[in-house]
Amino acid sequence: MFSELTKIIGQLERDKSIDKVIILNALEAAMISAAKKTIKYNADIEAKFNEELGEVEVFEFKEVVETITNPDTQLTMEQAKTMDPDAQAGDSIGIKIDTQKFGRISAQAAKQVILQRMNDAEKEVVYKEFKTKKGEVVYGVIRRFEGRTIVMDLGKTEGVLPPTEQLPKENFRIGDKIRVYVQEIRMTNKGPKIILSRTNNEFLVKLFSTEVPEIAEGIVEIKAVSREPGNKAKIAVFSKNKDVDAVGACVGMRGARVQNIVQELSGEKIDIIPWTTDHAKYIISALAPAKITEVSVDEDERYIEVIVPDDQLSLAIGRKGINVRLAAQLSGWKIDIKSETNMKEIKEKAKEAFAGFSSITIKTAELLYGYGIKSMKELAESPMDALIKIPGFDENNAKQLKESAIEELKKRSDSESSGKKSESVDQSN
Repeated sequence: MFSELTKIIGQLERDKSIDKVIILNALEAAMISAAKKTIKYNADIEAKFNEELGEVEVFEFKEVVETITNPDTQLTMEQAKTMDPDAQAGDSIGIKIDTQKFGRISAQAAKQVILQRMNDAEKEVVYKEFKTKKGEVVYGVIRRFEGRTIVMDLGKTEGVLPPTEQLPKENFRIGDKIRVYVQEIRMTNKGPKIILSRTNNEFLVKLFSTEVPEIAEGIVEIKAVSREPGNKAKIAVFSKNKDVDAVGACVGMRGARVQNIVQELSGEKIDIIPWTTDHAKYIISALAPAKITEVSVDEDERYIEVIVPDDQLSLAIGRKGINVRLAAQLSGWKIDIKSETNMKEIKEKAKEAFAGFSSITIKTAELLYGYGIKSMKELAESPMDALIKIPGFDENNAKQLKESAIEELKKRSDSESSGKKSESVDQSN
């Protein structure tokens, strides 16, 4: 039949998920602490849980000697023989201590040791459990507010949702149950600290994985995400099965799937676009719903110039630049958007600005003019580091272009000087 202590150990093991060895170690350490509080001298104490008796036995070990010099820590041969007939000088004999003699102070010390060990063990259990949940979405209940930080009940522990990880305009109340992303977990002196998020891009990915079976099954893959939390997001999706439409799977019947996620994110707009290795096509999709007239791609510089009808310019750029900014983040490319009228003006002004210079093609003239170099003189005087930042320019062709500009300007200057001299001679005649 189990003793009361054995039952308590079993209950702790089940309820707190603490290993039995840890519980026994805590009990043994507590009894050693209590014994040392009772025995004033520096005694050699050991404790061991006796499974059969269902109690922690405490022993004080004393050395067997021929002649006693310290009666607190030593035994004579005669004393030792009464306990162990085979005792020899130099042996260490364990004498069981009656734990009932431990006083109130000793008992209090033992209790503190047990509580501390149990507390530490519980923290470790929680840390290990949530360490495996890092990168997952979990449900939590809002317990309290500490300033703008939300403290959430996650079951066995609490997590914090800092202001920077909250969606703007969201208003929660104590008791609300919400989904959060386990962003970080680290052990501190006070126990595991769990940082939660609703703004992390991976939170959006996990929501789609939950809502879209094709993503959970690995048929549809989210290739890229760009997001301004609470405002707008773009995701690029790809289907590994040609019979499955990646965008359609994410949108769902009548938009039900994506709308569930939009509601979870308090109205955050989500654009879903097909991922492709065709960069121009990909970026055009990323700029939707704006219509694109023309594109010019620089693969080396990962730069694309996009021309749109005048009435599509604001749509392509988006409010406060959000549409083009998210498209650039999604693709990893620099995107330059111009209206048809603006492009036409640039072409005309560029052609006029670099007219008569054989080393400058019309395309190069337009590119230079678009980047603020509006004359041959400005080109000749431009620093190399500014030129090589222009898409399509590297150190070699920028240097060559700059040298050509200096040479052509010199030729033109010499020609003009010669013309003035000739004119001067003609007038004197």
